[in-house]
Amino acid sequence: MQPYLCPNCKTNRSRFNLIEQKSRSVKINPDSGEIIKEYTLDQMDPFHMPYKGPSIKIQCGSCGLVEDEKTFAAFAANNKLK
Repeated sequence: MQPYLCPNCKTNRSRFNLIEQKSRSVKINPDSGEIIKEYTLDQMDPFHMPYKGPSIKIQCGSCGLVEDEKTFAAFAANNKLK
């Protein structure tokens, strides 16, 4: 963990929700939305790109802003407590 500061409300340094993201690669029926196939990393379809986004997102516990963890960490690093 590292210090965070909300870039939106600019005051919250202590109340956050850590959102752990776990992706599932699936192929769905375009009419029904039913899952037709679920892919694993070793058997991806050539037209299906694997998820490359962040594994954690942060939500400010004060204003509700949701951003990548690096956004909150960078804002804290640039606005250190005196």
